[in-house]
Amino acid sequence: MFFDTAYWHGRLFSDGWQTGGGGTRVVVEPATGNPIGEVALASVDDLHRAASVAVSAQAQWAATPFDHKAAVLRRAGTLLEEHSDVLVDWLIREAGSGRGKAEFEAHLVASEYFTASSIAGAPYGQLLRSSKPRLSLARRIPVGTVGVIAPFNFPAVLASRSVAPALAAGNAVILKPDPRTAVSGGLVLAAVLEEAGLPAGLFHVLPGGADVGEALVVEPSVRVISFTGSTGAGRAVGALAGKHLKRAHLELGGNSALIVMADVDIPAAVSAGAWGSFLHQGQICMTTGRHIVHERIYDEYVERLAATADGLPVGDTSATDAPLGPIIDAGQRDKVHELVTSSVTAGARLAAGGTYDGLFYRPTVLADSAVTHPAFAQEIFGPVAPVMSFSSIDEAVHIATQSEYGLSLGILARDPFAALQLAERIPSGIVHINDQTVDDESVAPFGGVLASGTGSRFGGTEANIEAFTETQWVTVQSEIERYPF
Repeated sequence: MFFDTAYWHGRLFSDGWQTGGGGTRVVVEPATGNPIGEVALASVDDLHRAASVAVSAQAQWAATPFDHKAAVLRRAGTLLEEHSDVLVDWLIREAGSGRGKAEFEAHLVASEYFTASSIAGAPYGQLLRSSKPRLSLARRIPVGTVGVIAPFNFPAVLASRSVAPALAAGNAVILKPDPRTAVSGGLVLAAVLEEAGLPAGLFHVLPGGADVGEALVVEPSVRVISFTGSTGAGRAVGALAGKHLKRAHLELGGNSALIVMADVDIPAAVSAGAWGSFLHQGQICMTTGRHIVHERIYDEYVERLAATADGLPVGDTSATDAPLGPIIDAGQRDKVHELVTSSVTAGARLAAGGTYDGLFYRPTVLADSAVTHPAFAQEIFGPVAPVMSFSSIDEAVHIATQSEYGLSLGILARDPFAALQLAERIPSGIVHINDQTVDDESVAPFGGVLASGTGSRFGGTEANIEAFTETQWVTVQSEIERYPF
């Protein structure tokens, strides 16, 4: 059966299942520290070979009728739905996901392929007016090969949202997943697409280190890089891509604000805020990293949020019903804890949490936060909710804009149109009125501004076609144009 672990044990996917030149890596379950598999690591030579194969395969794929491309992608979506339990299990065990988060991600992954199947048949150009008697048009053509670098936190969907539309647009794809989540973030997708009938050589999954990522960015035949990760790494990828005259679509970090007005239903607001900060242990780029709460309800909001945090079970999500699981590794846990402890030292009040057992970090609430406190100023990527009060709309805007990031913004208010007016004063790629900051749909544009990235290059037909094609101007006339010499 194509989902059998034997398919990828000790191997990677590049024109079939292969051993890698970079050795192997044991897949470790964060919740227990136990080994649960083994994957191959790619070398730079593997990357070069994959790129060569992709060039040949892509030319034929680009010439394939759109309805055939669409059929392959629909089949992939159907397979993901039919075998969602397999992906859910890997997301829980390999990425430390809670079951609810894993089931949501698996559903979203399938929808990425269904949405991409419609992109294959979407209009791909426009007729242009011309001063000459000729046909003039602009058409979108595949870029050739797309390089995708995806992270560990939502590994399957953050890979698929580039892989699926890039294939739909007629490209080949080389995916470098985070080695910590190479199965759920890459090899499962390879197995699905192979079973769905994707021609050989079009899709490559190459888990590897920074050297493989750098080689992917500079590889001449790879014309577009789609990167999701930290702002620091994104700046390096963008600079390197720019040096080689390539487009880099960068979806980077965030420190998203949730503004809570005085007239809200406080229990509902607390529920939204807790979900925004604690879902998947806060390991989401859109996580609610700053709670900016009106002073009239501030004390009650903090008290209720702390009680919610104290009541949330944390544990091995594969063996219990705990909604929150482990931080991905010790390095990330220690970074989270340092941000918490240094903020307390700076004057924040620890209202809940702030402790851990192994990789299990308790949901944490930091009251009396200030814009200079590390946990309020920086992206945490952990289950931490810093809370700060405001007294006026202007003060709320000032606090919200004291950040280099601009990914997602949530505003909770009785008057949604006043909230929308407020949102216009705060730079953000995504705005949710009367919801928290974490959401995603395959049909909606997704991306941040400022240090959160280069805008909406994911989601929906328009953004995806723009991201993974080039514009070509074409003219056609019935006779050869005559010139004076």
